[in-house]
Amino acid sequence: MTDADRASGAVEPAAATTEAASVGPRAVVQAGTDGLVWIGAVIASQVLRFDLRPDPGRWSGFGLGGLAVVAVAAAVLQIGIGLALGLYRGRWRYGSFDEVSHLLASLLATTAAISVLNQLPGDRWVPTSVPLLGGALALLAMGGCRYAWRIGHERSLRPTTDTGEPVLVLGAGEGGQQIITAMLRTPSSPYVPVAIVDDDPTKRNLSIRGVPVVGNRTVLGAEAERLHARAIVVAIPSASPELLREVSEVAMRLDLEVRVLPPIHELFGSPLGLSDIRPLSEVDLLGRHEVDTDVDSIAGYLTGRRVLITGAGGSIGSELCRQISRFAPAELVMLDRDESALHAVQLSIEGRALLDSENLVVADLRDADRIDAVLARHRPQVVFHTAALKHLPLLELHPDEALKSNVWGTQHLLAAACRHGVDRFVNISTDKAADPVSVLGTTKRIAERLTAAAAADCPGTYLSVRFGNVLGSRGSVLTTFRAQIEAGGPVTVTDADVTRYFMTVEEAVQLVIQAGAVGGDGEALVLDMGRPVRIDDVARRLVAEAHRPVEIVYTGLRPGEKLHEVLLGQGEEDLRPRHHLISQVPVPTLAIDRVADATAGRTGPDLVAALAALALDPAGAGPGDDAPSQAGRATDRDQG
Repeated sequence: MTDADRASGAVEPAAATTEAASVGPRAVVQAGTDGLVWIGAVIASQVLRFDLRPDPGRWSGFGLGGLAVVAVAAAVLQIGIGLALGLYRGRWRYGSFDEVSHLLASLLATTAAISVLNQLPGDRWVPTSVPLLGGALALLAMGGCRYAWRIGHERSLRPTTDTGEPVLVLGAGEGGQQIITAMLRTPSSPYVPVAIVDDDPTKRNLSIRGVPVVGNRTVLGAEAERLHARAIVVAIPSASPELLREVSEVAMRLDLEVRVLPPIHELFGSPLGLSDIRPLSEVDLLGRHEVDTDVDSIAGYLTGRRVLITGAGGSIGSELCRQISRFAPAELVMLDRDESALHAVQLSIEGRALLDSENLVVADLRDADRIDAVLARHRPQVVFHTAALKHLPLLELHPDEALKSNVWGTQHLLAAACRHGVDRFVNISTDKAADPVSVLGTTKRIAERLTAAAAADCPGTYLSVRFGNVLGSRGSVLTTFRAQIEAGGPVTVTDADVTRYFMTVEEAVQLVIQAGAVGGDGEALVLDMGRPVRIDDVARRLVAEAHRPVEIVYTGLRPGEKLHEVLLGQGEEDLRPRHHLISQVPVPTLAIDRVADATAGRTGPDLVAALAALALDPAGAGPGDDAPSQAGRATDRDQG
């Protein structure tokens, strides 16, 4: 069966069909037709051999009797050999390449057999050339019958614009060929390809199953109007976000829908089918990348090791749990203060959620004694610290809460990790820690610096990983926009020019795991987020897809918000020595005693100012600063 057959969903009888399988009526007709073709081919060859003279009296001694023997023998041999090869047992789809290849084998065998048979009597029954010429004519006739049947069959399956919507297909490569074949070989297909657009000039005159290439993508809009297309199918699994945004803009202008295929890494080598065609999503528009994962290096520090993840019920934490579980850790300890979140993550990994495992830990990072007890009990070798308060506007209103969770909570975990011999500690940070201007940014920058201080004073490797917004995470802008559109609007955008970095949660977690393998002690590893995206563009695309008018309202930047985020702060260089998507930058240390002294007794604006000063202070730790294990005890005292 060809790729095209598989793409169309054609079903063939299993190859394991027994030899004793009964020959159906269609097979009888096929065998009979091939036998008659051989009889006609032998007779035609004899007539051709004698210059188109059908009179047996002028055949130089070769009479009708010998011709009849050879013709009947050829028919019988063809049917017998065909049965032996499975040609008439329904093993292959009629007219498929597999069936034609076995037909050729049976024809060659039959031709050879009657050629030998013709030489056995003293006087040959027919001239030597007749079996050879007959085999060639039989091959043409049998192949022609099969081709004609297949063309007629495919035309009977071809959908029409009465049952499916006319679509333009972007891409005439392998993906385009497979998806067009699937469309045209499924009578119930909701899509009918009317033209192909491709930028490759060598494909300008190409036609795939009767669907022509009409030009490059500059003619996309004009051809869609001319052919009354109602949708564009991007048949390029590796299509870049830039290309998809360009196509989306054309489609929005002409009120067309856009359909795409999954990225290559989601296909797992399977041929494309109609079920793979899906609507364009925000993930496609904002960027999707196949992460080149070094599985060996990851397995080296995760497989067979005890791993603890804080914030295990959150968007990043839960995906970390799911991906790390595939590397067969000795233990996967999932810690969160939200028991419902732990229920959900256990269900997603194990398919059950009995909440009966000691590796599900309910704990609050603000409780230093509890965190120390957890690490003493489980003795993790690798820690991923994802737990944090993350909503920027709320933390501007409640900076003391940000301090307790993002700073003291991180320090409690660092101190316990140092005391109990953690080999590798990965702190999850944010792009807002680069040149921070918000409470979220300053507290996460302080957490980066505390992690660097632990790297200087503790055995093992301690590092941070910094990235931006995660698509689909709880409270993300896309989730908010969808909810606002569902409610009828308005959609609120802070500023028409505001931009943000985005990546999918799967990509973010893959790079976090990879960063844990390649990162050096005390570094901040900055993930490549691609190009920043204008939030206003995202809002407008979502609104354009709504079934009713939705207003967009601009509310202005809130306190602590930047117009444009950055991934690297001042003085940080974009160096990628070990992975092309991960920058590695050094982080200055910060002693916890300085944090305790600077924030003691401060609240409100005074606390915000103190946090900003700590985050941006280049001095860092001074001589004689306490190690994290000692600082942990000081923290307990300061927090009462």
